[in-house]
Amino acid sequence: MKMTSAVGWVMTLVVLLGLPAGSCSQTERTTGSGDVAKTLKAAADALGMARWSGLGGGELPEIDVVNRVDFRATGSTYGSDEEPALTTEYHCALSYNPPAMRVEMTRTVGTVSQHTIQTVRENYAWNESELGGGLEPGRGTATPDMAALKQRLLQLWILPYGVVKASSAAGDKTKVSKENGNTVISFPLTGELSGITVRATLDDKNLIAKVETQADNRSLSRMDLETQYSNYADLGEAPTEVLFPAHIVQKQGGHKVMDIQVKSVDISPYLVFPVPPNVRKEALRQSAVNK
Repeated sequence: MKMTSAVGWVMTLVVLLGLPAGSCSQTERTTGSGDVAKTLKAAADALGMARWSGLGGGELPEIDVVNRVDFRATGSTYGSDEEPALTTEYHCALSYNPPAMRVEMTRTVGTVSQHTIQTVRENYAWNESELGGGLEPGRGTATPDMAALKQRLLQLWILPYGVVKASSAAGDKTKVSKENGNTVISFPLTGELSGITVRATLDDKNLIAKVETQADNRSLSRMDLETQYSNYADLGEAPTEVLFPAHIVQKQGGHKVMDIQVKSVDISPYLVFPVPPNVRKEALRQSAVNK
């Protein structure tokens, strides 16, 4: 069975994400010189995202197998330069269809601990007092936090899998260049993250080693991040051949904000991200006020 082409895989990915096919309709439009589709295919292959099958005697299209991910890590998060590092237990559950992420952290300094659950789904952002808080009467609370919407969505799309998906979706706006001997993928984000440009640097194995983001609007300078990914491995309890970075370091304005070691990864777990009713109401209210 022959493998599908790089452009064919990118087209399949766009369809799976529910994005307009016109944004990736032909080789010339998608790749320009032809390098973009090949580079994205190489990055997807390096991560183990792209799979194909000839089971049943017929060849199936190559597809992206990563939609939901759950990973756990330990390490440190940081406030200002003057504040001590916080020992952090980090648990992240995420989905790309629909785009959603739930980050549960327990941060400790000395004998004082703080537990938070920060959630985002599409156009909604909120904080939970406990997992599933606010969905049923008497089961915790959900506090709308729409001001955090962009920051939380950004974290979803700058993870390695998100970079491959978003750069594929950007179509002819995605560019590939060589800088200091390294391949760099550049593309704009859209929707709620419109106005933010992503630059992803690949290592010699086509794995995403560094992701930089920059906002056009200086009022969104908090969106200017640099995230370094290293020590990729198959971290699943059962082998999946999907790689995940075991070490993640993130900086904002040159200041380190997170340094974590990933301990375990579950690819395609059962995850749901229902939006609590009061969060929907608050989002609608704020939308009406801002019109």
